[in-house]
Amino acid sequence: MKANQFREMTVDELNGALLEKKAELFNLRFQLATGQLSNPMVIKECKKDIARVKTILRDKEIKAAVNE
Repeated sequence: MKANQFREMTVDELNGALLEKKAELFNLRFQLATGQLSNPMVIKECKKDIARVKTILRDKEIKAAVNE
């Protein structure tokens, strides 16, 4: 997913996406360990998506603190 798509989400939607991505990463790691994962680059993409979501959440948190 692109960062622009994450920026359009609300904080609740971002938290939901973060939980979803973490669960996806967990499943991908199990698939890798059992040899069922055909493309290991998917793990890297999932980690980057998690980092994007966390960065945008922190950015929104900082903007909310500044606006108070």
